Amino acid sequence: MLRSTLLPPLSFFPSHINPRLKLLSTATTSLHRPPTVCENSPTSAYIHLPFCRKRCHYCDFPIIALGTSSSSSSPDDDPRISNYTGLLLREIQLTTPSPAPLKTVFFGGGTPSLVPPRLLSSILAALRDRFGVERDAEVSMEMDPGTFDAGRMDDVVGLGVNRVSLGVQAFQEELLRSCGRAHGVREVEEALEVVKGCGGLENWSLDLISSLPRQSEGMWEESLRRAADAGPTHVSVYDLQVEQGTKFGNLYTPGEFPLPTEVQSANFYKMASDMLTGAGYDHYEISSYCRPGYECRHNLTYWQNRPFYAFGLGSASYLDGVRFSRPRKLKEYADYVGRLGNGGVATGSSAAEAKDAAADVVMLSLRTARGLDVNSFARSFGKPLVVSLCEAYRPYVESGHVVAMDGRRRRLSYCQFESQLSGGGGGGDNGMGDDAVAFIRLSDPDGFLLSNELISIAFGAISP
Repeated sequence: MLRSTLLPPLSFFPSHINPRLKLLSTATTSLHRPPTVCENSPTSAYIHLPFCRKRCHYCDFPIIALGTSSSSSSPDDDPRISNYTGLLLREIQLTTPSPAPLKTVFFGGGTPSLVPPRLLSSILAALRDRFGVERDAEVSMEMDPGTFDAGRMDDVVGLGVNRVSLGVQAFQEELLRSCGRAHGVREVEEALEVVKGCGGLENWSLDLISSLPRQSEGMWEESLRRAADAGPTHVSVYDLQVEQGTKFGNLYTPGEFPLPTEVQSANFYKMASDMLTGAGYDHYEISSYCRPGYECRHNLTYWQNRPFYAFGLGSASYLDGVRFSRPRKLKEYADYVGRLGNGGVATGSSAAEAKDAAADVVMLSLRTARGLDVNSFARSFGKPLVVSLCEAYRPYVESGHVVAMDGRRRRLSYCQFESQLSGGGGGGDNGMGDDAVAFIRLSDPDGFLLSNELISIAFGAISP
């Protein structure tokens, strides 16, 4: 599907972050383990609402295509949506709650804005009854242009949704048409007017895709400029991932015309970093930009490797140290929910081994501008692993692709970093005070552009 800028996506992460990171250890994934309570109580929930008007040409997510007539003006009694909602509510009711209430909820898909507000209300009510939801919780929902009007937006916000993610993807008619989107530029402009005109909504995100077929640098510059001019509090920028089994996968080969070359994709990424940070956005994660204080709190759950619930077709939870993906096909998902009710879901693999867990932490942390907290990592996995990681990154600190920082987040020169390694420093409780290596991150944009290679090197250092 979409690739978070040159870093492959993660299959067991919720769809709104385009998750299918093939680099992440698959040892942490169980196909049969049922939901359980994690030692660290989960306070986030992802809800997968798989309905779309049509399947986009790049999409391999688990969706249910309703047809292009299913929009905000259609009747709200589609039995496919109501029947699926019933399964979803049943799964929520059968999941053991943790002591802590939810701090974030994310409705992803699919196109959640196709789901009638009365059904969204029933899902939120079920979450409140089963887990509790904090009063100031972030409640996000993906919405596509052409699937809602001002009335529908007011209804959604009235239910408690306080953050919207608008799937614009491009501002050029030919690009929207070529990738099979169900909306055009006119619907994008109408949706932007509705979102910006909604008095109860302050926090909203705009999604863009780079490296589309026949996308020029001029087109990409226009999309970035118009996105920034629209004034969202958050912008997500994804690089196209051509997946097998999709229409694009059947038509195109990555790196060959009409898809851009790797050099062109890298230029797209640098343009996004330059233009959006120049417009006042913080580049806080490889594919994510925000106004100060408007990071997506739900997505930070993933990047900080914290546990979370997930419900619905193909969704993936992280509980009790295990990543668990639900069935991607509707009948199999219905059978799964039925077995949950009968106590018939067999447990599968155990939680991740220490080195697999360490690899997960490194990969997720290096996606972010904050980077890897070396002291925390050393306490969890041991200082020798930190030293191995620093040794492996030595040439990349020298080249500027990896940044080492001290306890006050001051960048260390290569000579300082070298001195730390030679003296046995590198974080942990036995480090060398404020001047020790306390954080490691990838530089922006050059380090992020090499994220595949740099994370692979980290994996090699962790499991030689």
